[in-house]
Amino acid sequence: MKLDFSPVECCDSVEIHESLLKIVDEKMPPEDELYDLAELFKIFGDSTRIRILFVLFEAEVCVCDLARALNMTQSAISHQLRILKQSQLVKSRREGKSVFYSLADDHVRTIISQGLEHVEE
Repeated sequence: MKLDFSPVECCDSVEIHESLLKIVDEKMPPEDELYDLAELFKIFGDSTRIRILFVLFEAEVCVCDLARALNMTQSAISHQLRILKQSQLVKSRREGKSVFYSLADDHVRTIISQGLEHVEE
């Protein structure tokens, strides 16, 4: 993705469009929801977490498998999984001595897929 640092065009005069602002005001989510949304997108701002999510698109895996697939330490993977789990993006289940991770729901796949589609345009 190439960033464009050219100036943004602005209006030549100040004219407030009250009817449009009323619609925006009615549709704007509460401030706490906007904060939570911004925090969610921060979670997606780390390439390691994105890589983990892509692995989980394909299969439910344990930390050992993730570490091997991403060529990282289990400790580093565990740290990122903790963040993803706290954000309710992944879930886990125990099977004997192993803990398997998977996507929490299809919303996660949709968010990542749409983001990737946007980047590829």
